[in-house]
Amino acid sequence: MCGLLGLLTADGSAASAAERVAAASVCMRHRGPDEPGTWHDDDIVFGFNRLSIIDIEHSHQPLRWGPPESPDRYAMVFNGEIYNYLEIREELKTTVDAQFHTEGDGEAILASFHHWGPDAVRRLRGMFAFAIWDTQSSTLFIARDPFGIKPLFISTGPGGTAFGSEKKSLLELLDVIGLDDALDPRATEHYTVLQYVPEPETLHKSIRRLESGCYATLRAGEEPKVTRYFTPQFPVVPFTDATRQKRYDEIANALRDSVAKHMRADVTVASFLSGGIDSTAVAALAKQINPDLITITTGFERDGYSEVDVAAESAEAIGARHVVKVVSPSEFIQAIPEIVWYLDDPVADPALVPLYFLAKEARKHVKVVLSGEGADELFGGYTIYKEPLSLGAFDKLPKSLRRMAGRVSDKIPEGTRGKSLLHRGSLSLEERYYGNARSFDDARLRAVLRDYRPEWTHTDVTAPIYAESTGWDPVARMQHIDLFTWLRGDILVKADKMTMANSLELRVPFLDAEVFKVAERLPVDEKIAHGTTKYALRKALEQIVPAHVLHRKKLGFPVPIRHWLAETEMYDWAHQTITTSQTDHIFDKAAVIAMLDEHRAGVVDNSRRLWTVLIYMVWHGIFVEKSIVPNIEDHQYPVRL
Repeated sequence: MCGLLGLLTADGSAASAAERVAAASVCMRHRGPDEPGTWHDDDIVFGFNRLSIIDIEHSHQPLRWGPPESPDRYAMVFNGEIYNYLEIREELKTTVDAQFHTEGDGEAILASFHHWGPDAVRRLRGMFAFAIWDTQSSTLFIARDPFGIKPLFISTGPGGTAFGSEKKSLLELLDVIGLDDALDPRATEHYTVLQYVPEPETLHKSIRRLESGCYATLRAGEEPKVTRYFTPQFPVVPFTDATRQKRYDEIANALRDSVAKHMRADVTVASFLSGGIDSTAVAALAKQINPDLITITTGFERDGYSEVDVAAESAEAIGARHVVKVVSPSEFIQAIPEIVWYLDDPVADPALVPLYFLAKEARKHVKVVLSGEGADELFGGYTIYKEPLSLGAFDKLPKSLRRMAGRVSDKIPEGTRGKSLLHRGSLSLEERYYGNARSFDDARLRAVLRDYRPEWTHTDVTAPIYAESTGWDPVARMQHIDLFTWLRGDILVKADKMTMANSLELRVPFLDAEVFKVAERLPVDEKIAHGTTKYALRKALEQIVPAHVLHRKKLGFPVPIRHWLAETEMYDWAHQTITTSQTDHIFDKAAVIAMLDEHRAGVVDNSRRLWTVLIYMVWHGIFVEKSIVPNIEDHQYPVRL
């Protein structure tokens, strides 16, 4: 796992920009503290920070490789891991007599690209963001993995194109390529609604993200030409009595193979462990490969907000050595500025904080951990996926009657039973569902945001995604939305940023090409049937996961902010954050304080809405006002604050 940075100049001035790139690269030294590196020719500069996991003594980056007739043709910087690199190397040796000089996975990417061209990305099984410079054709090729596990930011201006693993490094280079750091009000509204900034946006107008499942090619002075190479299809294949057990076995075998390949490393690999089925399945399979497996979990002192006991029981059941980190409210508050700095853009998911401490604890023991992200999106694990069943009767009504039900719901007092059902039943799937998070409805958003634009709300983000899934069953359509919104905007951002903040590599075996092949074919009744979620996955894991976890309700790492924001310590922090923030032009701060007091009085649970605004204000204080200085002394960064 590493941090990459690059600058393709428009005028052949790379040599003069090399020092600027090297300095900007230091801002993400946490992603790769083992070995920094730079390389440049007349057109391009590469900067790199390496976290050594595979072929530790070699595979230095920026990596040079080429065929025998031109051994230094390509230069590459690469963030991630290719889990089938051994198989790719062997295939290329056999079929085209490819030559390799290291034992790492980086050369497998370069040789694949040389012999298979851009289609090589379809053959890579892993998580990745990389950039390949072809010195012969003066062409840059950049790519990102199918699910967006690894980030890749990009910015193109009159002076060239900058790209990298973290936005904060690109901010240091905007003046070099002739751009400014103005904020994007549309992205701000999207964030406030969704709790994260959806791809390809960032909160800065001049910086965007290469989307998951995409690659791009560009030459000096040109705009990137982006190609999508991966789009989920969900080609459902119904179960039969004759095939049912075989299909469950296929799921178990695909996951077992994925975990085995994700264990490939020249360092020790541990596993995160909550009280749920996903992380427990990964840990149980990992334990079969490594008898000395370490599992790590986190929790809080408050009752009802900790899965420490369940995780410990799971660790004992599978025979793993277990490590626990308990987070206090004061630790939680103190870490927020540092966490937001590592994020680059705000993500209003309180689970970021325990994940940060979990990664910090894990790094004391190992360099690599496995985790269970992605299982819910692939196998139908969110309770909201049951909604099409409960609203099925509404789908049979004429649109006029559904709209009438909506008007009736508007007149029903808040808190009255049936109001929400009527309201949601009056809406189409496209109108009511846009992922697993919504902090503000339109009325509350209008009250809080100074520059509210109704055309910038959720359909602005989801409409193009829904257009790709016309005719699918509603649960598959919801999964498809989540793969392109919640998963890559929240789940994978917090997983990458919080582990990399602690120089820890996180691997996610569920988000594997072969696992997806068995998951995408599941019919609805193998996802949300029999009163549960992830039904087929649970059946597949009956002989793998301990019984006390198999049918347990999903919790993850729950965070007690609802209680803490009503208590003195966090209330005072929140109040001070709001009153001192220089975001009066963005938020109606009087309305936000009213929300805070309403929450403290127990009138309404405003915790997630408050958290969304508070995290933005902290972000603004760090990156715009420069009034909040995060505690990042351990890395001794020359941070521009």
